[in-house]
Amino acid sequence: MIRWFAVKSLATLVVVCFTSMLSLAQDAAAPPGALLPNVLYGAAYYNEYMPADLQPGRLEKDVALMKADGISVVRMGESTWSLWEPADGVFEYAWMDRVVDAMGKAGIKVIMGTPTYSMPTWMAKAHPEFYARPLGGASVGYGMRQNMDTDNPKFRFYAERVITNLVAHYRNNPAVIGWQIDNETGSYGASNGDVFNGFVNHLKKKFGTTDALNKAWFLNYWGQDVNDWADMPTRDNATSTSYKLEWSRWQQMRVADFLAFQAALVRKSRRPDQFVTQDYGSMMKLDVNEIEVAKSLDVIANNPYHGSQDHLDGAWQALQGDFSRSLKHQNFLVTETNAQTLGWDSAGQFPPYDGQLRLDVYTDLSSGANMVEYWHWHSIHAGQETYWKGVLSHDLEPNRAYAEVSRIAHELQKVGPEIVNLQIRNQVAILYSVDSSNAISFMPLERQDGGWIPGKAAGTYNAILSQLHRSLYEANVGADFVFPETADFSSYKLLIVPALYVADDALLKKIADYVHGGGHVLMTFKSGFTNENSAVRWERAPGPLREAAGFTYQEFSNLEHPLALKENPWRVSSDDNKVSLWAEFLLPTSAKPLAFYDHPFFGRWPAITRNQFGKGTLTYEGTALSDGLQHGVVMDVIRESGLASSDQDLPKPVRIKHGVNRAGKRIHYYLNYSNTSSNFKYDYAAGHDLLTGGAVAHGSSVPLAPWDLAILEEDK
Repeated sequence: MIRWFAVKSLATLVVVCFTSMLSLAQDAAAPPGALLPNVLYGAAYYNEYMPADLQPGRLEKDVALMKADGISVVRMGESTWSLWEPADGVFEYAWMDRVVDAMGKAGIKVIMGTPTYSMPTWMAKAHPEFYARPLGGASVGYGMRQNMDTDNPKFRFYAERVITNLVAHYRNNPAVIGWQIDNETGSYGASNGDVFNGFVNHLKKKFGTTDALNKAWFLNYWGQDVNDWADMPTRDNATSTSYKLEWSRWQQMRVADFLAFQAALVRKSRRPDQFVTQDYGSMMKLDVNEIEVAKSLDVIANNPYHGSQDHLDGAWQALQGDFSRSLKHQNFLVTETNAQTLGWDSAGQFPPYDGQLRLDVYTDLSSGANMVEYWHWHSIHAGQETYWKGVLSHDLEPNRAYAEVSRIAHELQKVGPEIVNLQIRNQVAILYSVDSSNAISFMPLERQDGGWIPGKAAGTYNAILSQLHRSLYEANVGADFVFPETADFSSYKLLIVPALYVADDALLKKIADYVHGGGHVLMTFKSGFTNENSAVRWERAPGPLREAAGFTYQEFSNLEHPLALKENPWRVSSDDNKVSLWAEFLLPTSAKPLAFYDHPFFGRWPAITRNQFGKGTLTYEGTALSDGLQHGVVMDVIRESGLASSDQDLPKPVRIKHGVNRAGKRIHYYLNYSNTSSNFKYDYAAGHDLLTGGAVAHGSSVPLAPWDLAILEEDK
C-alpha cells in the first residue's frame, strides 16, 4: 500500500511537472496577445467625439470613472484619420498623446487602431478615384466610411505612410499593448479598373489560357466565350455563376491581401510584445475568407453584436465564439459588443435586462474569449450612430449599465486569472464553406428580404449552418469549425456538413474517407451538387458522395407549402414535425430511410436517410427541417456518435460550456438564459464555484437566479 502510494505520488508529480513544462512551452511559442495573465475588460473610447463644450476636463472625468469602474483596457484611434493627418503629410499626435498618457497613468491598457477605414476629406477631394466603384458604376461620393478601393496604389501609399508613422510613434509607449489593423474590413464592393485588372491577372495565373477558362466556366452558353484576355467582360452584368463565384473569391483575396499589407507594416515597426489583430465584423461574410485573413494575425478579434432582453439566449455569441476560436485554434478577443442599445436609427432601442450584461461577458469567456470590450464607452451626441449607445448614456453620468459593468470588472479582477486562456477541446466540428454560401446566393432556393438583425444569420446557407449550430448548442454539445482546406477531420467524432453546394472531388473524397474510417457525418441537402467552379456535376447526384451517402437522385422540387413527416419519427410537436423549401427525390441504394414525407406524391421518397459506410455513418437531410425537427435529428446523431451525456438532461434555459484552465483544472460554465430561477444537477467531480467560493459536490443540486451563472472548477 505504501509502495503504491509512493508510485502514485511520483506519477502525479511527473504529470504535474510535464503539464507545467508543456504550459511553459506553449507560452513561449504563443504569438503576442494569444495568452494573457488576466481577462481584459473595457470599451472603445473616443474623447474626440465629445461635445466641444465638454472637452476641457472631460478626459480626466472619464478616466476617473473608468478606474473606479474597474476598466482595464480601451481601444482607440481607428476612426479618425482626419485628426491623425489633417492635411497631406501633416501628422498630429498631441490630441491622442494626452489620452494615451492618461490611460497609462491609470493603469488602463490601450489597443491602438490603424485609421484606414475612413479617408479624410482632403484625400477624397484630391483623389476621387479612391472611391469604391460599385457594380454597375453608380455615382459615389463622400459621407460614408469604408467606401474606398483598397487596391489603389496611391491609396496604399497614404495608408502605409500613416501606419508607419503611427506605429513608430507609439512603439515604445508601455500602455499600448497591441494594434488593431483597419476595422471590420471587407471588399466594399469595389469594381474599379485596377480591381478588374487584378482579377484578369488572377485568371491568367489560375487558368493559363482563355480556352481553359471557357471550358471550366461553360462560357459557350449564350456565346460568351472569351477569345482574348483583352476581351474579358467586367463583372457588372455577368450571368455566369462560375464568374460570380470566382469574383467573390477575388474580393476575399483582396481583403486578405490588404490586411496582410497592414500587418506587415505594423510588425516592421512595433514593439515585439505588441500584438496584431483585426476586428472581424462578425464571422461568415460573403466577401471575407476569415481563415486566410487569420494567417496575418497574432490573435483573432470579433464584434459579435446580438439580441437582448427576451432575445438573449447566448446562441449567436456561441456560434461566433466557436468560429473565432477555430480560426487559429487559440483564444480570441471581443473588440465590440452590446453595451446598452443598438441601431442606425431609434428602432432598436432594447436595453438589456438586469444581469444580461454580466451574463453576456461570461458567455463570450466560456467560448474562449480573453477580452470583452464594448462599443463604446460613451454615447455619441450626433451622427449615424447616435442611438448605438455606450456604457454611459448621452448625459455621460454613471447609470444602471455603469453599475453592472463595475460589478463585472471587479469580479473579473478576482476570478479572471482562473478562467483566462481557457482551453476548449470539442468532438464535433461544422464544415464551413464560403464558396457554398456565395454560390447558393447566386441561385437562391428562397426569396429573402429585410435588413440586418443583430444575432441572426444572413443568407440561406448561413441560416442552415446557424440552425445546426443552435441545435448542438441547445443540446449542450460544444463545436469547432473546420474548413475545406483543413487537412483531415479525424480528430472529431461527428462532422456537420451544411449545404456543401460547391466542392471539388478531393474534398468530397476526404469526407467519404472520414466516414469510412469511423467518423459520423450529418449532411444537409444541396451538398455535392456542383464542382469547384459552381458547375453542376455531369454525373448522377450526389456525385463522388454516392457510395458514402448510399443513395442517388435525379429530381428535386421546391416545396410550396410545409409538409409533415409520416408517423412523426422524432416525436416532436405537430407544429415542429414539418419540412419545407426543398425536397430531393432520394433513391436509396444502401442507405436506410429514417423518415418519409406524408404526402401522396412526395411520400414515395425518403426525406432523411442514414448509411453505414465502412466503420462510420452518414446521415443525410434531403429537405429543410423545422427547428424542432432539426433538434431531434441532431440529438439522434449525437447518440449515434457516442456523444450523449448528462449535459442533455439540464433544464432547458441552462447551457453548459467546458474547458481546462491554465492550472490544468476542468472548468464548467452553467449559464441561465431565462427570466426565471432554475436548478441543475452537477454531474462532474467535486469542486467549487469560482464566483461565490462555495463548495459543490458531485450530484448536488445547484440553484441559478434569473440571468445568472455558475463557474465550477473541479478541485483535482
